Amino acid sequence: MSPKQLRGAETVDRLLDAALRVYAESGEQGVTVSALTGTSGASPGSLYHHFGSVDGLMRELLLRWLGRLLGELTAALDRSRTPRTGIRAIVEAYLGFIQEHPDASRLLHSSYADRLTMEHAKQLRDAQEARLSPLTEWMRQHVESGAVAPLPAPLIEALVLGPVIGAARSWLAGVGDIDLAEAARVLPDRIWRSLAP
Repeated sequence: MSPKQLRGAETVDRLLDAALRVYAESGEQGVTVSALTGTSGASPGSLYHHFGSVDGLMRELLLRWLGRLLGELTAALDRSRTPRTGIRAIVEAYLGFIQEHPDASRLLHSSYADRLTMEHAKQLRDAQEARLSPLTEWMRQHVESGAVAPLPAPLIEALVLGPVIGAARSWLAGVGDIDLAEAARVLPDRIWRSLAP
């Protein structure tokens, strides 16, 4: 990598890190060019050069953290031998990620992220599908072997991730008395019952 490319990559990282800090401290309304450049030390021109807009920067931030989350889920599945232990691994990895990265998780589970996803559906969907493909393939193999009920992939995804995402959103929002350790103990067996053949 040339010195210029290295500086560009460092600027991108500074802006992405700053965007998460600004969002965590000030919410969606605080994510402005001024706040982003002030926090990162990058110029407005750098922000526009690398991301095109504030929404472009936030879209890349979402993709970065979505990639990290899906990477952790994939790694957890890779260590699992059966679909039942795979479900447990997914639940534990997801909820562990939420606890370890609450600021990024709040962004990933926010209405702001939902809106950006709707506005840039194709790009985000394509990126997400590419990252979800190992998870989908893992589950498809277990469906074909008869170890998991023969359900459409989107329904399996909803049955597996729906309860986990619901628990994560409640915990992140501070509503209810969600105990993530308890959720990690209870949810895997409940989810498995919905998928067992």
